[in-house]
Amino acid sequence: MNNLFDVLKMVSFNHLGFDSSQVVITDVNGKPNGLLTDLFRDVTNKVNLFIDLRSAYSAGDVLSELRNTTPLPDDVLDEYGKILKEPLLGINFAPQKGQMELLVNG
Repeated sequence: MNNLFDVLKMVSFNHLGFDSSQVVITDVNGKPNGLLTDLFRDVTNKVNLFIDLRSAYSAGDVLSELRNTTPLPDDVLDEYGKILKEPLLGINFAPQKGQMELLVNG
């Protein structure tokens, strides 16, 4: 997995998409990034509501589908594109917290 779009595409729990509230974006030291977490949760929720992710093969496909199916403004879609293309450094599963931590650069 190279970026946060890949997480959306490839990660599932019990063969179902994950609940965005289970995801926290952190740096490599485990410090949470609330801004990126909120943005990723927002785009995940929109994807779950409006897109069949099986037909998306890139972050660009997601943005095109959202552009066609929602009234979201271009500046919001630009931010969604940035978060989906954010390089993924690792994934940490924290079952005791019921969370999946996505590690990105600071």
